[in-house]
Amino acid sequence: MSWLYSILIGAAAGYLAGRVMKGSGFGAIINILLGIAGAVVGGWAFGILGLASSGGVIGSLVVSFVGAVIILFVADLFKGKSKS
Repeated sequence: MSWLYSILIGAAAGYLAGRVMKGSGFGAIINILLGIAGAVVGGWAFGILGLASSGGVIGSLVVSFVGAVIILFVADLFKGKSKS
């Protein structure tokens, strides 16, 4: 159940991050997949900083959202370099 919960929260975070990071141009499916990866990155980044999620759906969504924004930002940097 924990994996399903993480995937659903990551998918929601990826969708929200895709809406916030307009102009990325990856599409909804890729943004959702990057959001799932962002859930892992967000958990790692918050752990490194010593910030723990408050628990619950909102805390997990915030951590996953931050991770998804980081992933989308980095992916957008690489996407921009490949066009040159």
